[in-house]
This record gives sequence, C-alpha cells and structure tokens, in this order.
Amino acid sequence: MTRRMKNILLSTVLAIVVAAPAQSQGPDTARPKLVLFITIDAMRPDYLSRFEAQLTGGLGRLYRGGAVFTNAFQDHAITETAPGHSATMSGRFPVHNGISSNSAGVNDTTVTLINAPGLGASPFRFRGTTLTDWLIAKDPRTRVLSASRKDRAAILPIGRSKQPVFWYSWIGTFTTSTYYGAALPDWVNAFNARRIPGSFAGRAWQLLLPESAYSEPDSVPIESGGIGFLFPHVEPGTPDSAAAVLAEFPWMDELTLNFALAGVNALNLGTGPQTDVLAISLSTTDAVGHRYGPDSREMHDQILRLDRSLGAFLDSLFRIRNAKDVVIALTADHGLTPFPEVHAHDPNTGAIRVDVRPVLERLSNSLAQAGVPGKGFRYAFGVYEGNGFSFDPGVLELDRPALAAARINQDSLVRALRAEFLRVPGIARADKISELTRADTVNDRIARRWLHMFADESKAALVVTLAPYNYWWSSYPSAQHGSPNDPDAHVPIIFYGNAIKPGRYGEFARVVDMAPTLAAIVHVTPQEKLDGRILQNAIR
Repeated sequence: MTRRMKNILLSTVLAIVVAAPAQSQGPDTARPKLVLFITIDAMRPDYLSRFEAQLTGGLGRLYRGGAVFTNAFQDHAITETAPGHSATMSGRFPVHNGISSNSAGVNDTTVTLINAPGLGASPFRFRGTTLTDWLIAKDPRTRVLSASRKDRAAILPIGRSKQPVFWYSWIGTFTTSTYYGAALPDWVNAFNARRIPGSFAGRAWQLLLPESAYSEPDSVPIESGGIGFLFPHVEPGTPDSAAAVLAEFPWMDELTLNFALAGVNALNLGTGPQTDVLAISLSTTDAVGHRYGPDSREMHDQILRLDRSLGAFLDSLFRIRNAKDVVIALTADHGLTPFPEVHAHDPNTGAIRVDVRPVLERLSNSLAQAGVPGKGFRYAFGVYEGNGFSFDPGVLELDRPALAAARINQDSLVRALRAEFLRVPGIARADKISELTRADTVNDRIARRWLHMFADESKAALVVTLAPYNYWWSSYPSAQHGSPNDPDAHVPIIFYGNAIKPGRYGEFARVVDMAPTLAAIVHVTPQEKLDGRILQNAIR
C-alpha cells in the first residue's frame, strides 16, 4: 500500500487518527503570538490559479508565499456552510463534532440576539473541542475573536467556548447571542455606531479593472434568475435597505475585515506572550457565487476585490503586529458547482437538474393511505416533507415511530425507495450507511465522505448522490453546492508565516488536517482524538 493510500485510509470513520502530540520546534517562546484563521465561504481553489496574474493583494501574497496544498478537500458529504466551518478548527469530521447540515447547525430558540432581530444562535449542537480550547487549556491568558457575516460561520470555528463571537445582522450592525453574554462590548457598540453599512446606499458595484481584463461574458441570463445580471449592480438608495442587502456586494467582506481589525486593537490580540486566535469568515464569495455562478464576471471581480481588501487588512495588521509573530491558515467551507447551462472551466457538459418530487409524492401518498400521519407532501427551503419522512436533498430521514405504529416494514420501504431513486436520470447512487461501512473507502471517496457525515441510519436511512455536476431541482435559480462530489468538496488549504515552508504540495490533504497542523506549530496538544493529521511537510 502506498503512503498516500495509507493516509486516506486513516481518514475514515472506522480508523480515527489519534492526533500526535505537538512536536517540539525549539523554545516555547518562539511560538506564534497570533493564529489568523481565514475561511472564505465557497472559495474554489481554481479562482486562485485562474486569476493569479491579477491578484496583487492578500490572496496573491498567501498564494505565492505560502504552503499551498493543491489536492485539498472538505472530506465529508454535505458540503454546506455549517459542516464546513465545524471542521476547520476542530480537526474532526461532522460525524464526530455533531454538525451535519445548515438546518441542524446553530439555530437555537433558547437564546436571543443582542440589539438585533432574528433567530437566536449558539453552538449547542457542537461536540468536543477546538484549537481555541487547546490553547486556553495551556495558557488561560489566550484571547480569541471570531467574526463573520454569518452566525454559523462565526460560531462553529470556535466551538462551544464562550469567547467573543460576532456576526452581521441585516439591520446593519454586528451582533451576538445571549449564549455569549448579556450585552455587546463597548468596542462593538462603537463600531456599530459608525453606521458604515448605510453609507453604501446608492453605491454602484462597477468593475475594478478595465473591461478588457475580464474574459467572462456579462450577458448570461441564467445568472441572477435572469434579472439584474448586467454590470453595474447598484445598492438601494436608503441606508436601511442598503444595509439589508449588503451581503450581496463585495464591500461586505471589507466591512467584516474592518470589524475584525477593530477587535484586534480592542482585545490586544497578538501582543503575547500567549498565542491568541483571530478567526474570520468572509461570506461574499458565497453570495456572489450563488447568484451569478462561479464562471461569471461578477465572481471574477469579487475575487479581485477580496484580494485587495484582504491585502489592506494584512498590511494594517502587520503595521501593529510583527508579521513574524503571526501564522495564517486559509481555506473554504465548501466549493461550488457551475450552472448546468454554463460550460466554461468545468467538464459539465450534459449536466442536468434532477427532480425527485414525483418519487417523493408517490411515497407520501402511499404512506398516507397506509395510515402514517403527517401533513402530506410539501416542499420548503430545499427540504421535501411527507407523511413519515423528510428528504433534505441527498438525505432521507424516516419518522421511525410513526412508520412502526402503522406497521410499515422499514427495510422493505428503503429498498423500494432506493430502486425508485436509481431510476431517476442524473442520480448516481443511493446507499445505506450500514452498507457503506463495508466499502473500499480508500478508493470510494463518496462512501468515505458519507461515513464522515453519519455514523448510523438514525438520521440518514438512505443517502443519495447525484452524478457530478448535476443539480437538485430547486425553485430558487441559484448556483448550488452541498454534494459529496469534488466540485463541491475541493477547497484551498494554505498556510503562511515564519513557521511555514512555502511551496506547492500535491499530497492529499483535508480541512480536518489544519487544526492538528496549527497545534503542532503553536506547541499545544489536542484534548481528544482527531480525524486530522499533521501536515508535517509544510512546517519548518
């Protein structure tokens, strides 16, 4: 067996890797004073290679000067924001950290937001520890800040620790929930009082570079649902409306980075002697990707603007903190699959939209006739619900007590439904978790990724996988991710800093490998078994 195959095999749920103790790299005083962990929502790695010549800011600096893992993945099946962020600093797959989907992510009705409307959020579903906990266990002086536009993207990298965690509210302020405290800190109130989001009212998103610098066509009607797909894109004219839609414009990332920098100053992050943590998740690439797709002129311009904003942030950070004291890690929570109708950089010719509603309607009607209670078949927010079951695209969950009460043979039901799914054009496979445990998880990456999602069939009676580049049918005309296929799972992994050996690394790497690698760099030992391993080749 090759070394690469052994590494892949060790990643499976059946062979959990015990994280190696942090390796000594000289005096403890040489460890970094600040870990900067950047997650770019829906950042495909090919954005870096496609636009490299035009990246003159922070992305260009990290891509050319860091350790870049070119064969890197979120190696789990449901490639959504919540599971992706849960893996970043925990070193564990969703099957072990408890975050299996966005819908079962951080929404929490037992807490409320502070000075903002909306649903409460907390890490109450998250299990285990993260890099933050390991650092605090070693040195209680460790300071932490996590910031994002999204609640789940701010919360999950830190885990259950009640450290400063903030996210953006559509009213134009950064907020948190009562899980973390009763009031916002003074520095957050001061930042919110500047009312920066409202200042973008009426601002037009124009191309950053001359039009000749963009090879993508601007007139692609599948983008933005066929409405407003041409440059320029203009913010609403009133401050409140501009703040509410800020997430769809590149300056949302700029605002998040400015907020994070204010937090660095207010909390004195990176001043030592302990190692502090700054986690930043930037979400505009996801919003732009969903609306316009990964091959759009809008995405090209978004990456260039993100590059400049990140460059300005790093320049500002390194003016107040010694760059030699900072180690940077960058990745994404998931990738993005191109529109089936757009054929540019991916081999997606023949991609289709797969509609399983007829199968689910027949199932719901049959179960209703058999006496299984329910509301009948309905579709809401990507989840199909019927009598005795739900189907969150890719995952069939059964209401087992209701089916048992109606004396439904559940094994026969699953077998019949699997046959129905496999007759639908565009579906590649339908599997039971119990059967996947016997699969060759070295060579069968789809089986491996589903096993990194679910340990048994209590929440996944059947897992259904589309053929690569296909879409689930949706009433929302947006670009999609969420599948176990490589376009959604392939992400960048980059390390940068004085402790890092720059270069291109082709070895198989996973996002769960990042936390143990950082633990080795900052000389702390994980507090539990991890799924990840140390990417030793990147460490000086």
